[in-house]
Amino acid sequence: MAIFSKPQYSTVKARSRDSIPKGMWTKCPGSGEMVYVKDLKKNLMVVPASGYHFPLHAPDRVESLLDKDTFIECDAGVSSKDPLNFTGAASYKDKLEANIKKTGMPDAVLCGVGKMNGREVSLAVMDFRFLGGSMGSVVGEKITRAIERGLEGGMPVIIVSASGGARMYEGILSLMQMAKTSAALSKLAKAKLPYVSVLTNPTMAGVMASFASLGDVIISEPGALVGFAGRRVIKETTQADLPEGFQTAEFLLDRGLIDQIVPRHELRGRISNLLNLFCGPHKKSSAKPKPEAKKRSVAKTKSTAKVSASKNGKNPSRSRRTGS
Repeated sequence: MAIFSKPQYSTVKARSRDSIPKGMWTKCPGSGEMVYVKDLKKNLMVVPASGYHFPLHAPDRVESLLDKDTFIECDAGVSSKDPLNFTGAASYKDKLEANIKKTGMPDAVLCGVGKMNGREVSLAVMDFRFLGGSMGSVVGEKITRAIERGLEGGMPVIIVSASGGARMYEGILSLMQMAKTSAALSKLAKAKLPYVSVLTNPTMAGVMASFASLGDVIISEPGALVGFAGRRVIKETTQADLPEGFQTAEFLLDRGLIDQIVPRHELRGRISNLLNLFCGPHKKSSAKPKPEAKKRSVAKTKSTAKVSASKNGKNPSRSRRTGS
């Protein structure tokens, strides 16, 4: 007979992680806390506790900035080609097809017109999901058209950037978009129409070196990575230690490159206030337009993708800023 009996242990079965649906939770890079994805989406992809800003899809961004049901997408049929017949681990054509399927967008930017607190604006929003928000011929063309719509319709222009830079699959054609977009903004400046540039994480390289840094006011979201070349490349080239916080929005705000850092929930109100300062407060008129003015408005709409003119066929901001 044994003096000591063998202890009996109960068996505990750990719950398999496979039973937890994927995509329900995500980890905050700032605080390390686990965040429920549904709550994150309701909060515009901003972590409630830490304030960390996750990337926001272009359609959701448009919805957060403009008045409900006022956005009209323009140039949706413009799509990228493969002018260089680029091949590598995967062809450029295959990458385009995969990203179109993944994002549901024809390219890395969503452009159109809409109303922000009743004021008509021309809006372009980049989406980092599509090939890292890279700027190719189509992205450059659509952004240029968005600027030209603002010019033709006498509207302020707002561009929200999220990009890794120029799209090298298109070679020199992608780099040419830097000059094209900058030239269009030069015409907008001569017409004295405001342009607000919004930088999100990340805004780098050819995009930052062109239209993203040319705003009358440059706004950034908190913690956004903003710069031209990557940190490692700069360090190896200069052979010097880079300062803490280098290429962050906060670092650039202290040095004057960025005008304001605005949390995502305050962005719509802040831009609207800035446009009021540039153009004067927007006045809603209940009076019906005169027949002559209405005819001019219809004629103008054909060339501006359903952008309606104001009551007198002129934009008040253009008259005030040009003195005409």
